[in-house]
Amino acid sequence: MNSARRQIEDLVRGAVPYESGLDLLAVAPAAEVDPALFAAVTDATGRLWRGGWQPAELHRAVVRRGGTDRPVLGLALIDAVAAHLRGHDRRRVDERWLAQADELGAAVWWSADERYVSELTVRRRRDRISVVDDLLGLLMELAQLPAIEVIVPFVKAPTAVAASRVDQTLLNRVRALLAKAESTSYPAEAETYTAKAQELVARHAIDEALLAGRGERADVVPFARRIGVDHPYEGEKASLLSAVAEANRCHTVWSPELGFTTVFGFDADIDAVELLYTSLLVQAGRAMARTEPPGGKAGRARLKTFRQSFLVAYAVRIGERLARATELALEEASDKNVLPVLRSRDEQVRETMTRIFPRTVRGRGSRVDSLEGWESGREAADQAVLN
Repeated sequence: MNSARRQIEDLVRGAVPYESGLDLLAVAPAAEVDPALFAAVTDATGRLWRGGWQPAELHRAVVRRGGTDRPVLGLALIDAVAAHLRGHDRRRVDERWLAQADELGAAVWWSADERYVSELTVRRRRDRISVVDDLLGLLMELAQLPAIEVIVPFVKAPTAVAASRVDQTLLNRVRALLAKAESTSYPAEAETYTAKAQELVARHAIDEALLAGRGERADVVPFARRIGVDHPYEGEKASLLSAVAEANRCHTVWSPELGFTTVFGFDADIDAVELLYTSLLVQAGRAMARTEPPGGKAGRARLKTFRQSFLVAYAVRIGERLARATELALEEASDKNVLPVLRSRDEQVRETMTRIFPRTVRGRGSRVDSLEGWESGREAADQAVLN
C-alpha cells in the first residue's frame, strides 16, 4: 500500500507523466491501489476541510473545475464528505456544515473503504481504470486549491452564538413572490412581485435591528457566507451581487480565482441577499435574451459586448433602486431610533470583514462598450425591481 500511495502522490504532483503513472497503477494489484487511492482522497479533502472549505463550496469548485463531462468527480467529493462525517459525533458538528452535507446527500453507501473503488465501478457502471482515472483527476483538482478563510468551523465553538435567521414563513412568502417574478412574461408583473419581496425583506431587517438594539436578540453577531459566482461574465455578476448586498446592509469580497464572493452581514440579511440575487440573475438572463442582438459568427463580438454592458447597467440600476427601497422602508419605520442601531450593526459587519480580510484590493470597474446593451440593461432593471 505504501508503494501505491507513493505512486499516487508522484502522479498528482507531476513527478511522473500522467499516462505513465496511470499505466503503472492499472497493472498494480487492485488490493494495494484501491485503498491507497481512497485514503489519498480523504486526506486531500481533510486538508481542505481544515483549511476553511465547506462541503457545498468545495463540491461546487470541483464540479466547476472538472467540468460536466466528469460527473464522478463531484460524486466522489460527496462521498468524501460522508467519510469525514462518519468518524465524528454529529452533535458536535456545526449545524451549517451538517446542513450542507445533508443537502448534498452525503451518506456512506460502500461496505468498506478498501472496497470503495470496486463498488463505485459497479454503482456508476464504469470500468475500473476509468474510475481510477477520475479519482486521480479529483486529487489533481484538490491539490490546486489553497486554504481559505475559516468562516464555518467543522466543530461547533464551545460558546456558539445565536444566528438571527429570516422567519421561515417570511422566507416562503419571499420565495413565492420571486418565483412569480421569474415566471411571468409581463415586466410590470415582475416589477410588482419583486418590489413586494424587497419590501418584506427590508421591513423584517428593520424589525430585527430594533429588537437587537433593545436587547431582545442576545448574542447575535455578524457572520459570513460564500456565494458562488459562475462564468461567463463573472465580474458583472459579482457587481450585481455586491449591489444587492450593499442595499441590504451587507459587505462583499469577491475572489475571482475561486469563483465565489464572501458576503458579510447578519444571517437574516445574508439570507435575503442570496434570495434576491438568485432571482434577479434569473430575471436579468431572461430580459437579456429578449433584447440581445442576433449571434452567429459575424455577430459574436457584438453579442459579447452587449451582454457585458447589459449586466453592468443592470447591476448599477438595481443598486440604485434597492437603495431607494431601503430608504423608503426606513422613512416608514415607526421607531425613529433605528438609524443609530443600523449604524452600530454596520460597524460590527465591517469589523468582521476586516478581521477575516485585513487586506483587500478595490476591483476595477467593467468596461461598457455597447450603448445598446447599457440602455437595455437599465430598462430591464427598471422593469425587474421598483418604481
